[in-house]
Amino acid sequence: MTTAVLFGGPSPEHDISILTGLQALRELERSREVVGIYWTKTGAFYSVAAGVEAESFIDGLPRGSSELALRVGDGGGFVATAGRLGRERRLDFDAVVMATHGGPGEDGSLQAALDLAGVAYSGPSVAGAALGMDKWAFGAVVAAAGLATLPRALLSPETATLDFAGPYILKPRFGGSSIGIDVVADLATAQARLATNTHLARGCVVEPFRSDLVDVQIAVRTFPAIDLSAIERPIRRSENAEILNYRDKYVGGEGMVSAPRELPARLAPGQREQIEHAARVLVEAASVRGVARIDFLASDDELYVNEINTIPGSLAKHLFVDPPLAFSRLLEDLVTEASTRPARHFSAAGADGTVLRSAGSIAAKLA
Repeated sequence: MTTAVLFGGPSPEHDISILTGLQALRELERSREVVGIYWTKTGAFYSVAAGVEAESFIDGLPRGSSELALRVGDGGGFVATAGRLGRERRLDFDAVVMATHGGPGEDGSLQAALDLAGVAYSGPSVAGAALGMDKWAFGAVVAAAGLATLPRALLSPETATLDFAGPYILKPRFGGSSIGIDVVADLATAQARLATNTHLARGCVVEPFRSDLVDVQIAVRTFPAIDLSAIERPIRRSENAEILNYRDKYVGGEGMVSAPRELPARLAPGQREQIEHAARVLVEAASVRGVARIDFLASDDELYVNEINTIPGSLAKHLFVDPPLAFSRLLEDLVTEASTRPARHFSAAGADGTVLRSAGSIAAKLA
């Protein structure tokens, strides 16, 4: 059976998604038939030729690409378009490995479309994706689960005061990665950023900026059983950087794989157990499915859950080192989970016509 890998999309993380997708595509090609599905910045889908390289996408579509359409409903899925006189051909595959970082590929939008099309896919469900992308909602879930997290608030031009002192860190409410994040000294500057930072247009979460805390993170996968990775501490490329930024994470050739890191991270006594406990709690609380990366902020005596990445860069393959997990095994398990534990759960139970039989005249209800 053929497997698909879907990558790209109308997201600021478009380029990183291509890298993750091509890594997965190349690895799966070793053991099965694979089709690469490229999602353009403008929202169109194309199948891409085998062996395509990252540089082929710099100027647009790689040579040999063929346009696809996503059809919903019975018999839906990805189809090869054939022009006015030809017939459409449905692509037949067992599941799609999702490598779509940020934007509609990771916020539940694409997952919902695939559910309606009856396409099995890896990674988060609609609900899990939407929750993971919403920093305000995810923070509320973390707190409700009894896990420590920094205080946060929604920031708008009307915000008069905050319950915590500056300096502040501003984050796009619905943004992924570190794109659009800003550190400011006071509330007035924070509100001024709302008008100048385009990434904050759909909402802004503000938190206290703690320069004494460092980033640590762990990956978790949910099939064939819940499995935790080693814990890493990403390293900033510049000692003067205020935060771990997009360049720290991804600029280096292979996405997250080539980013500088301390792995396993040197942690204060007891922190590994705390991190692993929090990760297991969040599997259920945040509807984790597939592979996710959970980010924390830590000092020697403090630990806070920061955010979750539901489709992490390079699918977090570089974190599963103790014990070692081959990338091929990680991908095979994602495909099997997608095929045997579908995220799609539609039901018309209870719609037995009782309400319709007792409804009477619609015209009478409008009178």
